[in-house]
Amino acid sequence: MGKQVILTYDGLKKLEEELDYLKSVKRPEVAEKIKQARAFGDLSENSEYDEAKNEQAFIEGRIATIEAMLRNAQVIDEEDITIDKVSVGCTVKVYDEDFKEEAEYTIVGSTEADPMNNKISDESPIGKALLGKKVGDTISVEVPAGIIKLKVLEIHK
Repeated sequence: MGKQVILTYDGLKKLEEELDYLKSVKRPEVAEKIKQARAFGDLSENSEYDEAKNEQAFIEGRIATIEAMLRNAQVIDEEDITIDKVSVGCTVKVYDEDFKEEAEYTIVGSTEADPMNNKISDESPIGKALLGKKVGDTISVEVPAGIIKLKVLEIHK
């Protein structure tokens, strides 16, 4: 059995949609590219064939990865998310004591992490440090840029 993958319902839906797209659209497209490239003749010097086979290998690898994630998925039910302490699936507002500014993060499983959209993994340094904390708690976290101090201001769904 593989590593357990923590997902929200949105994350589960996105993975299922990607899997469906890869199987129903991309897989047939690549099969057609391979068929057309074979028609060009000598496969030993056929860059279109090599490119299509590489794309096919990537798609099949991604399909296998998604299927494994879905087999090992633990979906976080929004009803089970409590706001008395930080947990996966909740959003937490923090005050960065060094930069004197507020930030808001949604704690998600590593598969759904998207730091550009303030979705941080429960396995990241900040995510790990925030898990289990309550409003008013202050944490110090070592990140690549140094140590930052964050105070938990608010927790919500």
